[in-house]
Amino acid sequence: MNWRQRFEPMVRPFMQAFWRLSRGMTMGVRGIVVRADGHIVLVRHTYVGGWHLPGGGVERGESIRDALAHELRDEAGVSVRGVEVIQGVHANHSRFRGDHVVVCVVREWQACDSDSVGEIAEVGWFDPAALPPGTTAATRARIAEYLGEAGIADTW
Repeated sequence: MNWRQRFEPMVRPFMQAFWRLSRGMTMGVRGIVVRADGHIVLVRHTYVGGWHLPGGGVERGESIRDALAHELRDEAGVSVRGVEVIQGVHANHSRFRGDHVVVCVVREWQACDSDSVGEIAEVGWFDPAALPPGTTAATRARIAEYLGEAGIADTW
């Protein structure tokens, strides 16, 4: 068990309280990175269960594009090379009522070294029709939206 698995559950409530007081809204970004064969990259974190689309928070003063680029590089070893398309913006009220997540589709990219020391347990490429057990409901929903199997939801 690494430090993040040990301390994340204890520290998270304090960080969320800080965010609520210091920010009116938080924003995150997730990427649906598509390989030539149609497979999509997913990541498993060391500190929370399940398979997720790679991504993370947009920091103050950072653009969505910059946040997406560094999160995909850090978590999945993906360097964005083309224009990403915003698929949707979702309110994520599960942990903080002011949180929103922007989902972008990335088709032009190349592999690079990942900088996810201690954060990512596993990276995998999966056929959208055969996602691995443990893929989160929100991840499945975003992929269904990408495939046109569902409309774009307002909430995460």
